[in-house]
Amino acid sequence: MAPMTKGSNLPYRQLCVELGAAITVSEMTVARRLKQKRRGEFALIRRFDGEPCFGVQLAGTNPDEMGWAAALAVSRGSEFVDINLGCPIDHFTRKGLGAALGRQPARVARIVAAMRAAIDPVPVTVKIRLGWNDRSRNYLELARAAVDAGAAAVTVHGRTRDARYRHAAEWDVIGEIASALPVPVIGNGDLLFGHDVAAVLERSACAAVMVARGALIRPWLFREVRDGYRPLAGDERVAIYRRYVELALAHWGGDEHGRTRVREFLSWHLGFWCREAPRRPDGSWPTMQGREPLGEDLPPIEQLLRRGDAAAHEWLADRLMNNDDLDPLNAPSPGTADQEGAELETQG
Repeated sequence: MAPMTKGSNLPYRQLCVELGAAITVSEMTVARRLKQKRRGEFALIRRFDGEPCFGVQLAGTNPDEMGWAAALAVSRGSEFVDINLGCPIDHFTRKGLGAALGRQPARVARIVAAMRAAIDPVPVTVKIRLGWNDRSRNYLELARAAVDAGAAAVTVHGRTRDARYRHAAEWDVIGEIASALPVPVIGNGDLLFGHDVAAVLERSACAAVMVARGALIRPWLFREVRDGYRPLAGDERVAIYRRYVELALAHWGGDEHGRTRVREFLSWHLGFWCREAPRRPDGSWPTMQGREPLGEDLPPIEQLLRRGDAAAHEWLADRLMNNDDLDPLNAPSPGTADQEGAELETQG
């Protein structure tokens, strides 16, 4: 499961582990904020009891600071520490973080070396994009600089920073990187169904895959990789969503402050869950880049769960939070300005 700001919150990681995720990573954590003892940043590196294999992803530009933060993460239970070299968000790239740092292979090498010295033998890994834009695709230079400095593995998101999430991930290029490096390469991009994983592993010869938006839309994807595809009925999906609320309330608490936090995250997750759609009747599959039409022939519960408007999400959140029955016939009509569901610009 990929490091995703907001998406990799602790209770959602718990949910995904229950549904088969083998490795989880924290939300992107800024090393300087840890150094400043910001309470909210420390919360991001917390590991839950029983988390099978947990890593912390750090962002920063100062080698000494990153080494210090890596040691802190390991002291809190991190089994590996990852460096964010892919975040496309302007707020962070303007500070030289994420994909902006990926334009500086020499600095990346110094950061990897400092972190490795601080936590050896705990592995240091990096997560990269293919480059800043199509004119500056420095993926091999960057990956080799990190590996030469001691990175134990490289995760590759198969797009440039400028591509964001508009185009399909380039798995052939991920395969090129996998064949060029002496360490494991983990591929990332557009994995929505279990069969997608086997296909890209064969195509790219990667050691493993990382799932981001696919896990936000279909958290049972991890189980599906193991057990094969089975469409989940509406009531089965609702049970999974209720389980997330249960885990979130246990994490943030059932007082007013905790419930406010849970409601905030739940509303955000509903913007992804509404994008779930089963295999089409003709045998083809929905894609990450497209949206499936609602269709008037869908059962009422399916039409409700796949609505992307704010009115439906608020109504669903109320009933999930209070463990009330979901009667689609009592749901509000869509508003005039439908929400298409959330789009994640992952900072992981």
